Amino acid sequence: MRLQSVGTLEYAHPSFVDYFLASIRLIHGLTSVLPGVLLLLFLPLDLPAGGGTFSTFLMFFGVISVVIFQSVGIYSEEVFSTLLRFRTMLVAWAAAFSLMIFMHQGLGMFGYLEAKHLTFWFVTSGILFGAERLMMLALFRRLMAKGVYLQNAVILGGTDNGVRVAEYLAHHRDIRTGVLGFIDDRLERLPKTLADLPLLGNTRDLEQMIREEKVTQVLVALPWFADSRIGQLINELRRLPVNVLLVPDMVAFRHANKRITEVGGLPTLIASDLPLRGWSPMFKRIEDIVLSSLALLAAAPVMLLLALAIKLDSPGPVLFKQKRYGYNNRLIEVFKFRSMYHAKSDANAEQQTTRNDDRITRVGRFIRKTSLDELPQLLNVFLGSMSMVGPRPHATATKAAGVLFEDAVSEYSARHRVKPGITGWAQINGYRGETDTLEKIEKRVEYDLDYIERWSVWFDIYILARTIPALLFNKDVY
Repeated sequence: MRLQSVGTLEYAHPSFVDYFLASIRLIHGLTSVLPGVLLLLFLPLDLPAGGGTFSTFLMFFGVISVVIFQSVGIYSEEVFSTLLRFRTMLVAWAAAFSLMIFMHQGLGMFGYLEAKHLTFWFVTSGILFGAERLMMLALFRRLMAKGVYLQNAVILGGTDNGVRVAEYLAHHRDIRTGVLGFIDDRLERLPKTLADLPLLGNTRDLEQMIREEKVTQVLVALPWFADSRIGQLINELRRLPVNVLLVPDMVAFRHANKRITEVGGLPTLIASDLPLRGWSPMFKRIEDIVLSSLALLAAAPVMLLLALAIKLDSPGPVLFKQKRYGYNNRLIEVFKFRSMYHAKSDANAEQQTTRNDDRITRVGRFIRKTSLDELPQLLNVFLGSMSMVGPRPHATATKAAGVLFEDAVSEYSARHRVKPGITGWAQINGYRGETDTLEKIEKRVEYDLDYIERWSVWFDIYILARTIPALLFNKDVY
């Protein structure tokens, strides 16, 4: 790898990227066939004479696996990001391994391979692919600590927008871009440093740096209204051997979810779209039906005992029904085990529950502390008004520090773009119980909106797995 020195940073020669990706392809090809080689060497397989056919297949399968990985996008620019990409790799490996399954089952080839051999092969290679990704990320961190980046960049424009770009890149740092500093023609009017980066000079200095191969990437971060100046600078930079990127106005970018689409051929930033698209609503509904059915069957004896205890503890119905906001801000009726004295119940949650609240019964205190009062909401999930995982539904008059939730947080109603859930991303991060300050509801909404943007079946399973420990160690519910 040839490196060019640029102050405290270095950058990889462009050919390094080609060599690196070629090496990754080779490693992936070898990883995809390694378990087969181990089977060939150490297991008494009933192979044809010399095992030549199987050896030839191993070479063929290694090449085909890399081709499939390429088509899935394993070797895209994201290979240099800080993302784990485990799911993408698993999908790619499953697609490649399906070819082997087809040849084994559909074409009757390699009959000497048993199901346990194929399982060993798939699992071993899958684990190795994950370990290789972790080693790659460790290598990237090591290189960045030494100041090695694929591109040495400067930000053209010491403006507010340029500062926002620098701060964004510092927060989302990866090996693809190392920012040297700022370039601006207003040297006498700007401080020596902006966003902890030096002011390197004007556009004449920039041209010299590019000629000397000290800069390989220019991020034009002028505000969008300076279109004539932007056009002039881009025309000048196009004459030089450098990558020129026009970054968005970060004020606008902050309101987008960082994806681009086209409308009639016009590139546009997506500010908001449906949180569950394509097959996602169907997958989530199947998840809810399966999980709620299993949970209802498992919890039925406990629910019967709780119903009996509630009935014996105080007069009134076993279930408490409350109107809450659901999907698309529609009112739904949510079921809970009654935890308050019937005469003191608060259907609209005008008054939040506090520690040592005299409205709560003896049984109610226990079921609220353990969240067993939420078990009847499994019926809401099964019937379709709620989901297993999602933003928790709030009653219509719930307040934080005396302010209605929807008045306290402007983005509050955005939580209702999906069905509410029994548990959620905010709850497992400690935001349960009383919301006696505006900060608590703000953090709840922040986590809820983050969940909506990041939704996947795997994310739901992760939240469900963390729910029980979160319930056990939370001290703020009463």
